[in-house]
Amino acid sequence: MSERAQPFHCPYCGDENLFPQEGAGAWECRSCLRSFTVKMTGMIRPPSTGGGAA
Repeated sequence: MSERAQPFHCPYCGDENLFPQEGAGAWECRSCLRSFTVKMTGMIRPPSTGGGAA
């Protein structure tokens, strides 16, 4: 697994013109001139597939 997760689209304008910045998970969008960070907060449990009531 890589140290840095790469976003494919800017969360603000949706463009793909992204470049990494210094700092953990920091990215800049050169289309809308915004910067943002990507941070993993943890793993989630998969939904149970047991035979529950319908």
